[in-house]
Amino acid sequence: QVPPVESGGGLVLAGGSLRLTCSDSGSMLHINAMEWHRQAPGEGRELVARVAASGKTTYADSVKGRFTISRDVAKKTAYLHMNSLKPEDTAVYYCCIDRGFHGNAWGQGTQVTVSS
Repeated sequence: QVPPVESGGGLVLAGGSLRLTCSDSGSMLHINAMEWHRQAPGEGRELVARVAASGKTTYADSVKGRFTISRDVAKKTAYLHMNSLKPEDTAVYYCCIDRGFHGNAWGQGTQVTVSS
């Protein structure tokens, strides 16, 4: 499978904002859902946000009210708008494409660092 491609990570001060982008334009497969996960040093990977093909969105409790996932169906692209960032949001953020029967495809990850 062709993996999705993430971009948009970087270093930001606490309280700042970043937007991550995940492009699945390289794949011809159906998208069941697009997800953002993150993994902090020494921690397991956690689901941050998800947008299903229906448009329904779900969020981890830790980011509700601060992060918004959106998508451009025609461009096969998902975005993660992150506001009011905290140092505990520091992690590698991964895009995951749920391709249903064809399984999941993961991006290479993009580093987000929030300094206090």
